[in-house]
Amino acid sequence: MKKLLNLALATLVAGAAASTQAYETGDLILRAGVVTVDPDASSDTIDLGVEGVPTLEADVDSSTQLSIIPVWMLTESWGLELLAATPFDHDISVSGGGLNLDAGKTKQLPPTLTLQWYPRGGQTGWQPYLGIGLNYTLFFSEDVDGELKGALNAVLGATDANLKLDDSFGLSASAGVDIPLGEHWSLNAGLWYIDIDTEATLTAKFADGSKAPVKFDVDIDPWVYNFGIAYKF
Repeated sequence: MKKLLNLALATLVAGAAASTQAYETGDLILRAGVVTVDPDASSDTIDLGVEGVPTLEADVDSSTQLSIIPVWMLTESWGLELLAATPFDHDISVSGGGLNLDAGKTKQLPPTLTLQWYPRGGQTGWQPYLGIGLNYTLFFSEDVDGELKGALNAVLGATDANLKLDDSFGLSASAGVDIPLGEHWSLNAGLWYIDIDTEATLTAKFADGSKAPVKFDVDIDPWVYNFGIAYKF
């Protein structure tokens, strides 16, 4: 029975590989699935300039969204990929000196254009790839959490606050694989490391109309994971 099961599995794998067309010049591959941005974040110290108030550092949590990732094969072995997704939502916290506060949230879109190398391009079967690319991250809908606003009111007497994150431009590196299920369909797994650096501006506002901005750099530098399916046109 064990030998029969092994033979059936081997036949199924061989059949799927045999029915899978090789990647060729001009092919369009559309990948879609679930993508997670998992920041490896660090920041400059945040000094509010008030005696007795510790310096703080910012952190950014992960976010998962839906991905759509088209790839155009320039040749059998080289492809051009665009990483796109629905907007990511990230919670931001600050901590230091025994404090840990919910600081705010932001949305972002990180479109990443990648030149990929397919070492098995032109051959049937599984298709691993490596890539290097450029990323542009657009931050929007920044908001300051009520917990941080309350702390700023208690320490500085601020009546309100806002947060602004500058957009980022940086390099990326990636790897992945398409595992064939037939002539057109594949399973896909992809991994990116993206250099995302931003300057954050936290501005405390006061009843008399004055403002007190504090600027600090945040290195988000996420690992990005995608799992889904691919279809070759």
